[in-house]
Amino acid sequence: MSNPASLFNRKNPFPGKLTVNRSLCADGVGKDTRHYEIDLQGSGLAYEVGDSLGIFPQNDPALVDEILQRLQLSGDEAVTTADGGTASLRHTLTHLCQITATDKKMVEAIGARANDPELKAMAAEPERKEALNAFIEEREFIDLLLDYPDVGFSAVELVPLLRKLQPRLYSIASSQKAHPDSVHLCVATVLYEQRDRQRKGVCSTFLAQRSEVGATPLPLFVHTAKHFRLPEDPSTPIIMVGPGTGIAPFRAFLQERKITGARGQNWLFFGSQGRQVDFLYGPELEQFQHEGTLHRFDTAFSREQKEKIYVQHRLLEQGAEVWKWLELGAYFYVCGDAKRMAKDVDDALVKIAEVHGGKSHEDAAAFVQNLRATKRYRRDVY
Repeated sequence: MSNPASLFNRKNPFPGKLTVNRSLCADGVGKDTRHYEIDLQGSGLAYEVGDSLGIFPQNDPALVDEILQRLQLSGDEAVTTADGGTASLRHTLTHLCQITATDKKMVEAIGARANDPELKAMAAEPERKEALNAFIEEREFIDLLLDYPDVGFSAVELVPLLRKLQPRLYSIASSQKAHPDSVHLCVATVLYEQRDRQRKGVCSTFLAQRSEVGATPLPLFVHTAKHFRLPEDPSTPIIMVGPGTGIAPFRAFLQERKITGARGQNWLFFGSQGRQVDFLYGPELEQFQHEGTLHRFDTAFSREQKEKIYVQHRLLEQGAEVWKWLELGAYFYVCGDAKRMAKDVDDALVKIAEVHGGKSHEDAAAFVQNLRATKRYRRDVY
């Protein structure tokens, strides 16, 4: 087992070695969620199930080239980095700066150089904040450079306008008790079209498309998440709701509960588009069920029937049993999309307390709030 007193952390990341990179989706389905395994030998890093792994990505070199070409810069120019050091502009744009998402500071700079009254007004007037946010949401830095071809920046002027490239956090999909020398991740590769350009998730495509197994170092650190731990009492039952990549920490939970011989029952709700499309870790989860580690297993494959079915619908269908587990002291976990899924699951939990707990809406909402307050309702949403 790794030593918790590791010398490696966010400020001094460990250069992990990628050992496994495989797709969890069927070929030709238009989506790509991948399983990664990273070697931690020699790092001294220790993690608990529920923790996240931070990875410092590299920007897409093709995008770096496009920015340099548009600004008529070679990339060899020496610039001062955020920590006061000196590096080439190409290295800085590749490793140190956020070159995709833009912000108010960049809009101000472009507006001033282009002498564009609309950009100036959006950046300067508080009442235009919503318009500014919508403008920023739809554009990367390269869009601004292409939309305003007369605007230019020298290397020295450019770097201070760019924010620092931040690490990405991913829920760990393994138990270190089961895999002492490695850490596993489950990551959806982000690819989409916007304003007639293909957009790429910075870290997800770095992992999927530009990280070579056994060769590309992955600067990483462990991000502790004490709010998303398993119950201290291993006999406590748990209910886990993890559609899509939200399955990651629950795969870790099940590995942990199995290897430690925890007596508490485990119930998983998993959702995706289809059993043959993106049933992430399907064979493993079914094996957990077959061997008795996973006591109940409900799936919601949204596109396998006329009406779309999601995990919140399965929760409501199993409401009586969910309520019984909660009365027995079960912990309730949710991981995944914060904007819609987590809210819908929260609403379903309130409804279950109403229908099967015989509570008024107000009392049901208070019950769910109490689950949170007593740390029996734990969320890892993003």
